[in-house]
Amino acid sequence: MRAELIEESLALAAERCADLTPLVYARLFAQQPQLEPLFCMDGNGQVRGEMLSQVIRAILDFVGERQYAATLIQSEAMNHAGYDVSPEVFGTFFGVVADTLREVLGEDWTAPIDEAWRGLLIELDYYVTHTNQFETARASGL
Repeated sequence: MRAELIEESLALAAERCADLTPLVYARLFAQQPQLEPLFCMDGNGQVRGEMLSQVIRAILDFVGERQYAATLIQSEAMNHAGYDVSPEVFGTFFGVVADTLREVLGEDWTAPIDEAWRGLLIELDYYVTHTNQFETARASGL
């Protein structure tokens, strides 16, 4: 059920907004202004767009088959540390995406969609803050 609600929210947002990228990054930079200088070379927004696209694909995999998303999230949390982006700050991006979707959907952001996203964000945060893949695989029974 959660997967369907997450997918529904993303589909509705796609119908209403041709490109979420400017909205997501405006919100991100408002919340985490120290991140904006990291995108100084991204003059046309392609890097931001690709990053958002990768995050959306990872979210869909995470709520679906989980073929790669958990490992990707852990790897990217560690990779971003090389840019002085802590896992806690890295993890805020998922919440920024959810908040942007909530804004775009307006009244169509229902209580069940909100609950689905809240649960997803909690679960994603675990993988962001626990980057040891052997440890999380063992804890999740893989």
